[in-house]
Amino acid sequence: MIIVTAPTGDIGRQVVENLLKHGASVRLIVRDPSKLPDAIRDSVEVVQGSHADAGTVNRAFEGAEAVFWLAPADAKAQSVMAAYVDFSRPAAAALKAKGVKRVVGITALGRTTPLAGQAGYVTGSLAMDDLIAGTGVDFRALTMPSFMDNLLMQAASIKKQGVFFSPISGGLKLPSCATRDIAAVASRLLLDASWSGQEEVAVLGPENISFNDMAETISDVLGNPVRFQQIPFEAYRARFLQFGFSEAMAQGMTDMADAKNQGLDLGVERTPENTTPTSFRQWCEDVLRPALLG
Repeated sequence: MIIVTAPTGDIGRQVVENLLKHGASVRLIVRDPSKLPDAIRDSVEVVQGSHADAGTVNRAFEGAEAVFWLAPADAKAQSVMAAYVDFSRPAAAALKAKGVKRVVGITALGRTTPLAGQAGYVTGSLAMDDLIAGTGVDFRALTMPSFMDNLLMQAASIKKQGVFFSPISGGLKLPSCATRDIAAVASRLLLDASWSGQEEVAVLGPENISFNDMAETISDVLGNPVRFQQIPFEAYRARFLQFGFSEAMAQGMTDMADAKNQGLDLGVERTPENTTPTSFRQWCEDVLRPALLG
């Protein structure tokens, strides 16, 4: 039995689909089962509730071989540590109590850099990994750069104004990965019972690419001019406050972007093992263009 958390999110949904294609027995933790597609809901076990709740995770982890762990950051949390570490404490206790063998988690790059302790969401995510590892469970922490799919949050601006924004320098080349590749790596590990121990597994995409490069590619794929605009960090923080984020979580987003701008995501060398296939151009053709034209 494989447990999947956050199954209605972008990554979790794709993990569930991959596991079911391989005939796995899957149990989902979900707050609102009505958000699951009928075909999925009819093919899995469902435990309704939050994976921050002790009762929910204890019920869900009963008899589980493996857990896919993704902590969705609470935009209104009092701190990044509350959003990641405190959120995960009940699950960490349940992993030990229920004898779960393997965990595959979604986390962030940066542990090997001096910036790890001041990187907002990343700092909280790495501390969450330490909590899970401290249970002694066999653990693979999938360490991520920024997701290509994050650009979908600026789809309206790209479509209507031909522009997208970030406080990160437009010329800085950084790794970027597609969520479908993250889900593929996670699914492979969840289905493979042969591994043990605790390791970080980077998911870097096929190339380092800057926001200026992205703008050129988007323009070419869409056939319309699109440009990147760098904005001040304070303006970036203010946008999250306008979206209803708490002060701490808005600052956490800003600190993460600041750390990435200083090279947080450049501490891991790309290898054949951590290079995933989807290029930014391919992602634009397969995902961004249909999203904008649909």
